[in-house]
Amino acid sequence: MSFIQDFKAFALKGNVMDMAVGVIIGGAFGKIVSSLVDDVLMPLIGMATGNVDFTNLTYQFGEGEGAAVLKYGQFIQNIVDFLIIALCIFFMVKGIAALNRSKEEEAPAPAPEPSAEEKLLTEIRDLLKK
Repeated sequence: MSFIQDFKAFALKGNVMDMAVGVIIGGAFGKIVSSLVDDVLMPLIGMATGNVDFTNLTYQFGEGEGAAVLKYGQFIQNIVDFLIIALCIFFMVKGIAALNRSKEEEAPAPAPEPSAEEKLLTEIRDLLKK
């Protein structure tokens, strides 16, 4: 099989397409959560901490042109962003699992097939009744 045929078989599998849709939706969801963090939560947290803007928190090593700037406030912002995204995904997965669990509970399980021994005993019982 040629490289192009292998790639076509891989790219057109259902799992790859599902994953691509998930990545695109995840990117859009990430923007929504980032806006929630940047525009709603961080200002509230800033007010609670005396109107400190976390994104502007920095520490400078050295002076002049060769100075390195450590932007730890942006790092704090990204940690909060990650935690909120992880929490949202956790709740989504738990909700989907609960929906799947309720669907499984609704469908009655089929009766298991009796073993050969049980079939034989049933036949013997029926013959004895006659």
